[in-house]
Amino acid sequence: MDKINRRRFLSLGAGTTGGLCLAGCAGLDMISGGKKQPFKISLAQWSLHRRLFGRAEPKLDNLDFAKEAKGFGFDAVEYVNQFFMDKAKDSDYLAQMKKRAADNGVKSLLIMCDGEGNLGDPDSNKRTQAVENHYKWVEAAKYLGCHSIRVNAASAGTYQEQKKLAAEGLRRLCEFAAGHVLNVIVENHGDLSSNPRWLAAVIEAVELPNCGTLPDFGNFPPEIDLYEAVEILMPYAKSVSAKSFDFDENGDETKIDYYRMMKIVLDAGYRGYVNVEYEGNRLSESDGIIATKKLLEKIRTQYTNT
Repeated sequence: MDKINRRRFLSLGAGTTGGLCLAGCAGLDMISGGKKQPFKISLAQWSLHRRLFGRAEPKLDNLDFAKEAKGFGFDAVEYVNQFFMDKAKDSDYLAQMKKRAADNGVKSLLIMCDGEGNLGDPDSNKRTQAVENHYKWVEAAKYLGCHSIRVNAASAGTYQEQKKLAAEGLRRLCEFAAGHVLNVIVENHGDLSSNPRWLAAVIEAVELPNCGTLPDFGNFPPEIDLYEAVEILMPYAKSVSAKSFDFDENGDETKIDYYRMMKIVLDAGYRGYVNVEYEGNRLSESDGIIATKKLLEKIRTQYTNT
Protein backbone atom coordinates (compact mmCIF):
# COMPACT_ATOMS: atom_id res chain seq x y z
CA MET A 1 0.00 0.00 0.00
CA ASP A 2 1.37 3.40 -0.91
CA LYS A 3 1.90 5.71 2.02
CA ILE A 4 -0.82 8.35 1.98
CA ASN A 5 -0.06 12.01 2.54
CA ARG A 6 -1.80 13.37 5.65
CA ARG A 7 -2.91 16.56 3.90
CA ARG A 8 -4.41 14.60 1.02
CA PHE A 9 -6.27 12.25 3.38
CA LEU A 10 -7.74 15.08 5.43
CA SER A 11 -8.73 16.92 2.25
CA LEU A 12 -11.07 14.05 1.41
CA GLY A 13 -13.46 15.51 3.93
CA ALA A 14 -13.03 19.16 3.11
CA GLY A 15 -16.41 20.79 2.61
CA THR A 16 -18.33 17.56 3.19
CA THR A 17 -18.57 17.11 6.94
CA GLY A 18 -19.60 20.47 8.31
CA GLY A 19 -17.99 20.93 11.70
CA LEU A 20 -16.58 17.43 11.84
CA CYS A 21 -13.31 17.22 13.75
CA LEU A 22 -10.69 15.59 11.57
CA ALA A 23 -7.50 15.75 13.58
CA GLY A 24 -7.76 15.67 17.33
CA CYS A 25 -10.08 18.66 17.73
CA ALA A 26 -7.51 21.00 19.21
CA GLY A 27 -6.08 24.28 18.09
CA LEU A 28 -2.68 25.57 19.11
CA ASP A 29 -3.12 27.44 22.37
CA MET A 30 -0.95 30.46 23.00
CA ILE A 31 1.47 30.31 25.90
CA SER A 32 3.79 32.86 27.47
CA GLY A 33 5.98 34.76 25.04
CA GLY A 34 3.41 34.51 22.24
CA LYS A 35 4.55 31.02 21.25
CA LYS A 36 2.21 28.16 20.47
CA GLN A 37 1.94 24.70 21.97
CA PRO A 38 2.59 21.98 19.38
CA PHE A 39 0.12 19.63 21.09
CA LYS A 40 -2.17 19.41 24.10
CA ILE A 41 -2.30 16.70 26.75
CA SER A 42 -5.35 14.81 27.98
CA LEU A 43 -6.02 11.88 30.32
CA ALA A 44 -7.26 8.49 29.16
CA GLN A 45 -9.61 6.95 31.71
CA TRP A 46 -7.90 3.58 31.39
CA SER A 47 -4.94 5.04 33.31
CA LEU A 48 -7.13 4.71 36.41
CA HIS A 49 -8.72 1.36 35.57
CA ARG A 50 -7.63 -0.37 38.78
CA ARG A 51 -9.31 2.23 40.95
CA LEU A 52 -12.37 2.39 38.69
CA PHE A 53 -12.76 -1.39 38.82
CA GLY A 54 -12.35 -1.26 42.61
CA ARG A 55 -9.05 -3.17 42.56
CA ALA A 56 -6.98 -0.37 44.08
CA GLU A 57 -7.51 2.27 46.74
CA PRO A 58 -8.91 4.82 46.86
CA LYS A 59 -11.72 3.48 44.68
CA LEU A 60 -12.99 5.85 42.01
CA ASP A 61 -16.48 6.26 40.59
CA ASN A 62 -16.88 7.09 36.90
CA LEU A 63 -18.82 10.23 37.74
CA ASP A 64 -15.81 11.56 39.66
CA PHE A 65 -13.34 10.97 36.82
CA ALA A 66 -13.49 14.50 35.41
CA LYS A 67 -12.78 15.99 38.84
CA GLU A 68 -9.92 13.53 39.36
CA ALA A 69 -8.45 14.45 35.96
CA LYS A 70 -8.63 18.14 36.79
CA GLY A 71 -6.81 17.43 40.03
CA PHE A 72 -3.90 16.07 37.97
CA GLY A 73 -3.93 19.25 35.88
CA PHE A 74 -5.73 17.95 32.77
CA ASP A 75 -8.39 19.94 30.92
CA ALA A 76 -9.58 17.11 28.65
CA VAL A 77 -10.39 13.41 29.00
CA GLU A 78 -11.12 10.22 27.05
CA TYR A 79 -13.72 7.93 28.58
CA VAL A 80 -13.88 4.12 28.46
CA ASN A 81 -17.37 2.64 28.07
CA GLN A 82 -16.54 -0.25 30.42
CA PHE A 83 -16.90 2.11 33.38
CA PHE A 84 -20.48 3.05 32.50
CA MET A 85 -21.43 0.15 30.27
CA ASP A 86 -25.14 0.17 31.12
CA LYS A 87 -25.52 3.96 31.02
CA ALA A 88 -25.24 4.75 27.30
CA LYS A 89 -28.97 5.48 27.06
CA ASP A 90 -29.42 6.79 30.59
CA SER A 91 -30.04 10.48 29.94
CA ASP A 92 -29.93 11.42 33.62
CA TYR A 93 -26.58 9.71 34.12
CA LEU A 94 -25.09 11.23 30.97
CA ALA A 95 -26.35 14.63 32.08
CA GLN A 96 -24.46 14.16 35.35
CA MET A 97 -21.29 13.23 33.47
CA LYS A 98 -21.63 16.27 31.24
CA LYS A 99 -22.24 18.58 34.19
CA ARG A 100 -19.34 17.18 36.21
CA ALA A 101 -17.01 17.75 33.27
CA ALA A 102 -18.29 21.28 32.67
CA ASP A 103 -18.12 22.17 36.37
CA ASN A 104 -14.45 21.18 36.40
CA GLY A 105 -13.56 22.86 33.12
CA VAL A 106 -12.81 19.53 31.45
CA LYS A 107 -13.50 18.71 27.79
CA SER A 108 -14.88 15.31 26.84
CA LEU A 109 -12.94 14.15 23.77
CA LEU A 110 -14.02 10.60 23.01
CA ILE A 111 -15.42 7.31 24.32
CA MET A 112 -13.32 4.17 23.92
CA CYS A 113 -15.80 1.39 23.13
CA ASP A 114 -15.26 -2.29 23.92
CA GLY A 115 -17.50 -5.31 24.37
CA GLU A 116 -20.03 -4.51 21.64
CA GLY A 117 -19.20 -7.23 19.15
CA ASN A 118 -16.84 -7.51 16.18
CA LEU A 119 -17.35 -4.89 13.49
CA GLY A 120 -15.72 -7.30 11.02
CA ASP A 121 -17.53 -10.45 12.12
CA PRO A 122 -17.74 -12.97 9.22
CA ASP A 123 -21.37 -13.65 10.18
CA SER A 124 -23.36 -10.86 8.50
CA ASN A 125 -26.03 -10.85 11.20
CA LYS A 126 -23.47 -10.59 13.99
CA ARG A 127 -21.62 -7.90 12.06
CA THR A 128 -24.81 -5.89 11.69
CA GLN A 129 -25.55 -6.33 15.38
CA ALA A 130 -22.07 -5.14 16.28
CA VAL A 131 -22.47 -2.04 14.10
CA GLU A 132 -25.84 -1.24 15.63
CA ASN A 133 -24.56 -1.91 19.16
CA HIS A 134 -22.24 1.05 18.70
CA TYR A 135 -25.01 3.47 17.71
CA LYS A 136 -25.84 4.26 21.33
CA TRP A 137 -22.22 5.17 22.01
CA VAL A 138 -22.17 7.52 19.02
CA GLU A 139 -25.24 9.23 20.45
CA ALA A 140 -23.80 9.33 23.97
CA ALA A 141 -20.50 10.73 22.71
CA LYS A 142 -22.29 13.41 20.73
CA TYR A 143 -24.31 14.41 23.80
CA LEU A 144 -21.19 14.62 25.97
CA GLY A 145 -19.48 16.86 23.42
CA CYS A 146 -16.94 14.34 22.16
CA HIS A 147 -15.43 14.39 18.67
CA SER A 148 -15.09 10.60 18.30
CA ILE A 149 -15.73 7.10 19.51
CA ARG A 150 -12.83 4.64 19.50
CA VAL A 151 -13.70 1.16 18.24
CA ASN A 152 -11.95 -2.14 17.54
CA ALA A 153 -11.63 -3.59 14.04
CA ALA A 154 -11.89 -7.23 15.08
CA SER A 155 -12.61 -9.90 12.46
CA ALA A 156 -11.72 -13.48 11.46
CA GLY A 157 -10.49 -15.20 8.32
CA THR A 158 -7.61 -14.50 5.97
CA TYR A 159 -5.74 -11.20 5.87
CA GLN A 160 -7.74 -9.94 2.90
CA GLU A 161 -11.06 -11.31 4.14
CA GLN A 162 -10.63 -9.51 7.46
CA LYS A 163 -9.69 -6.30 5.69
CA LYS A 164 -12.86 -6.43 3.59
CA LEU A 165 -15.14 -7.35 6.50
CA ALA A 166 -13.70 -4.79 8.90
CA ALA A 167 -13.95 -2.04 6.29
CA GLU A 168 -17.56 -2.96 5.56
CA GLY A 169 -18.61 -2.80 9.20
CA LEU A 170 -16.63 0.37 9.84
CA ARG A 171 -18.09 2.07 6.78
CA ARG A 172 -21.64 1.44 7.97
CA LEU A 173 -20.86 2.74 11.45
CA CYS A 174 -19.08 5.80 10.03
CA GLU A 175 -22.09 6.59 7.86
CA PHE A 176 -24.28 6.59 10.96
CA ALA A 177 -21.74 8.65 12.92
CA ALA A 178 -21.46 11.21 10.12
CA GLY A 179 -25.13 12.02 10.72
CA HIS A 180 -24.10 13.03 14.24
CA VAL A 181 -20.97 14.89 13.01
CA LEU A 182 -18.76 12.39 14.84
CA ASN A 183 -15.62 10.43 13.99
CA VAL A 184 -15.10 6.69 14.34
CA ILE A 185 -11.46 5.91 15.05
CA VAL A 186 -9.70 2.56 15.31
CA GLU A 187 -6.92 1.79 17.77
CA ASN A 188 -4.18 -0.74 17.18
CA HIS A 189 -5.64 -3.06 19.80
CA GLY A 190 -4.65 -6.64 19.11
CA ASP A 191 -4.86 -9.22 16.31
CA LEU A 192 -4.58 -7.73 12.81
CA SER A 193 -5.40 -4.23 14.06
CA SER A 194 -1.89 -4.22 15.56
CA ASN A 195 -0.50 -4.70 12.06
CA PRO A 196 -0.19 -1.06 10.95
CA ARG A 197 -0.25 -1.77 7.22
CA TRP A 198 -3.43 -3.82 7.56
CA LEU A 199 -5.13 -1.14 9.65
CA ALA A 200 -4.07 1.65 7.29
CA ALA A 201 -5.45 -0.38 4.37
CA VAL A 202 -8.76 -0.82 6.20
CA ILE A 203 -9.09 2.93 6.80
CA GLU A 204 -8.34 3.64 3.14
CA ALA A 205 -10.88 1.03 2.06
CA VAL A 206 -13.60 2.75 4.11
CA GLU A 207 -12.95 5.97 2.19
CA LEU A 208 -14.85 8.23 4.57
CA PRO A 209 -13.29 11.33 6.16
CA ASN A 210 -14.74 10.61 9.60
CA CYS A 211 -12.95 7.26 9.76
CA GLY A 212 -9.44 7.34 11.21
CA THR A 213 -6.96 5.87 13.63
CA LEU A 214 -5.95 6.24 17.26
CA PRO A 215 -2.28 5.20 17.23
CA ASP A 216 -1.22 3.73 20.58
CA PHE A 217 2.52 3.79 21.29
CA GLY A 218 2.51 0.38 22.94
CA ASN A 219 -0.06 -1.96 21.40
CA PHE A 220 2.20 -3.76 18.95
CA PRO A 221 3.65 -7.29 19.03
CA PRO A 222 7.43 -7.69 19.54
CA GLU A 223 8.10 -8.34 15.85
CA ILE A 224 6.64 -4.96 14.86
CA ASP A 225 8.83 -1.85 14.87
CA LEU A 226 6.58 0.42 16.94
CA TYR A 227 8.12 3.63 15.55
CA GLU A 228 7.58 2.61 11.95
CA ALA A 229 4.12 1.38 12.90
CA VAL A 230 3.05 4.69 14.43
CA GLU A 231 4.46 6.53 11.42
CA ILE A 232 2.28 4.41 9.15
CA LEU A 233 -0.85 5.13 11.21
CA MET A 234 -0.30 8.85 11.81
CA PRO A 235 -1.66 10.11 8.45
CA TYR A 236 -5.10 8.92 9.58
CA ALA A 237 -4.84 9.90 13.25
CA LYS A 238 -7.60 11.85 14.98
CA SER A 239 -6.22 11.09 18.46
CA VAL A 240 -2.97 9.70 19.86
CA SER A 241 -2.42 7.47 22.89
CA ALA A 242 0.84 7.94 24.78
CA LYS A 243 1.13 4.51 26.38
CA SER A 244 3.65 4.31 29.22
CA PHE A 245 4.94 1.55 31.49
CA ASP A 246 7.90 2.73 33.57
CA PHE A 247 10.39 5.57 33.96
CA ASP A 248 14.09 6.00 34.74
CA GLU A 249 15.74 8.44 37.14
CA ASN A 250 15.61 11.17 34.47
CA GLY A 251 11.86 10.78 34.03
CA ASP A 252 12.17 9.12 30.62
CA GLU A 253 10.06 6.13 29.61
CA THR A 254 12.15 2.95 29.74
CA LYS A 255 10.42 0.96 26.98
CA ILE A 256 9.48 3.68 24.48
CA ASP A 257 11.64 6.51 23.18
CA TYR A 258 9.11 9.32 23.69
CA TYR A 259 11.33 11.90 22.00
CA ARG A 260 11.50 9.83 18.84
CA MET A 261 7.82 8.93 19.03
CA MET A 262 6.61 12.49 19.50
CA LYS A 263 8.79 13.65 16.61
CA ILE A 264 6.96 11.13 14.43
CA VAL A 265 3.61 12.41 15.69
CA LEU A 266 4.45 16.07 15.07
CA ASP A 267 6.23 15.48 11.76
CA ALA A 268 2.97 13.95 10.53
CA GLY A 269 1.29 17.30 11.08
CA TYR A 270 -0.74 16.21 14.08
CA ARG A 271 -1.61 19.07 16.46
CA GLY A 272 -4.39 17.58 18.56
CA TYR A 273 -4.55 16.04 22.02
CA VAL A 274 -2.11 13.35 23.09
CA ASN A 275 -3.69 11.26 25.82
CA VAL A 276 -1.82 9.89 28.81
CA GLU A 277 -2.41 6.15 29.18
CA TYR A 278 -0.27 4.73 31.95
CA GLU A 279 -0.35 0.94 32.18
CA GLY A 280 2.64 0.09 34.34
CA ASN A 281 2.89 -1.84 37.59
CA ARG A 282 5.85 -0.43 39.50
CA LEU A 283 4.39 3.02 40.04
CA SER A 284 0.90 3.65 41.33
CA GLU A 285 -1.66 4.79 38.78
CA SER A 286 -1.42 8.35 40.10
CA ASP A 287 2.38 8.43 40.01
CA GLY A 288 2.43 6.88 36.54
CA ILE A 289 -0.01 9.48 35.25
CA ILE A 290 2.06 12.31 36.71
CA ALA A 291 5.31 10.89 35.29
CA THR A 292 3.83 10.51 31.81
CA LYS A 293 2.37 14.01 31.87
CA LYS A 294 5.68 15.51 33.01
CA LEU A 295 7.55 13.74 30.21
CA LEU A 296 5.11 14.98 27.57
CA GLU A 297 5.31 18.48 29.01
CA LYS A 298 9.12 18.35 28.87
CA ILE A 299 9.02 17.33 25.21
CA ARG A 300 6.40 19.96 24.44
CA THR A 301 8.57 22.65 26.02
CA GLN A 302 11.52 21.60 23.88
CA TYR A 303 9.44 21.95 20.72
CA THR A 304 7.91 25.22 21.86
CA ASN A 305 11.33 26.76 22.47
CA THR A 306 12.87 25.70 19.16
